Amino acid sequence: MSGPAHHIALYNFGLHVADHDDPAVAGFVRREPFNFEAARRAEGFVGRSGYDGESGPESWGEQVFPRFLNGSGRDSGPSSLSLWRDIESLMAFSYSGVHAEALKNARQWNVVQTWPPLVLFWVEEGRRPDWAEGVARLEALADRGASADAFTFKQSFDPHGAPYRIDRERVKQIAVENRAGQHDLLEIVKTLPA
Repeated sequence: MSGPAHHIALYNFGLHVADHDDPAVAGFVRREPFNFEAARRAEGFVGRSGYDGESGPESWGEQVFPRFLNGSGRDSGPSSLSLWRDIESLMAFSYSGVHAEALKNARQWNVVQTWPPLVLFWVEEGRRPDWAEGVARLEALADRGASADAFTFKQSFDPHGAPYRIDRERVKQIAVENRAGQHDLLEIVKTLPA
């Protein structure tokens, strides 16, 4: 008995080194729409939450932030919430192409984190997690380490709670397909200043 189908959810959170409109993080701001478009084109992408008050997809509930924001002097931080068909498609998007190009500069845009930068968790197909669930899962990962309810690429679980070994060859194949579909975007972001 296999049970219901699932999608993998990703929630990530960080803190910039400066305000969103500061030149120190302009490289991130310039790349953000290209990353969203690359995700939309990526193999296995199901959907993402938008942000209240911004054009684009509907927000999946009220946007809230983890306790790691406390004491930072900021009232928000860069975060995203998305759904993917499986871990391999999410990993292929995250570590190749347009998104990987942005990751190269992440250290200059973000403060050094003492918490996990992201959390993965399974949801039944057809259900969208909200921001509060993503925050709760990230905090659980930070407090208790990886579990079937809140995990990372390095220590993954399948939808039934069993340890999961990521198919790295499949990740590579999907990454090749994604790069072909993102070629125009990648050429643009390579020219953007960090």
